[in-house]
Amino acid sequence: MVDDEPDVTELVSYRLRREGYEVEVINDPLQIMGKAREFNPDLFVLDIMMPELDGLKICRMIRADNKLRTVPIIFLTARGEVEDRIKGLESGADDYIAKPFDAKELVLRIGLIFRRMTNDSREPTRRLQVADVLLDEEMHTVTLGEQPVELTATEFKLLKLLMERKGRVQSRENLLVNVWNYDTDTETRTIDTHIRRLREKLAHRASLIETVRGVGYRINEA
Repeated sequence: MVDDEPDVTELVSYRLRREGYEVEVINDPLQIMGKAREFNPDLFVLDIMMPELDGLKICRMIRADNKLRTVPIIFLTARGEVEDRIKGLESGADDYIAKPFDAKELVLRIGLIFRRMTNDSREPTRRLQVADVLLDEEMHTVTLGEQPVELTATEFKLLKLLMERKGRVQSRENLLVNVWNYDTDTETRTIDTHIRRLREKLAHRASLIETVRGVGYRINEA
């Protein structure tokens, strides 16, 4: 957990340790990358508004790091406007919680992320392909032709669901429930942000993901 406010990290780390998690706290954001490579964390909880190095930059640094790029990231921050949430998700975060927050909700969100990761690891090995986009569940890789495509854990799950249901329209609400385990009243622009990032990473195959106006998205052969 990275937050420059010791009161916050003390509260959160206490609650998470009560739930059985091992927690490493960093109050100086400049230490994050070195410490993270040393700790090899399963998940990051990041503040955004920190001196010298803000959470958005840290998130992008993590996503660019070969060792850490697939580790889930949750933003826990006082910046709670819709545009702030979009920026956070666009920078590579998997989830976003605004302060003031309920510690129980944070624990539940963390648990959901770990549950998704566990469920993914237990599923039978499969390869999914649409055009020259190949998704390998066992290796947790995506290739475009012969080129690897680097996706976050959430982007991978989103693409997998669309490929599994190729040709069928998936509503934003349905995607939120199945990818994020959210209630349907959660901000659906979260989906639009992740779809935009997926299209960017699929480059010349971005058009495989079609927008069905007023409904949602589907993936089709080119």
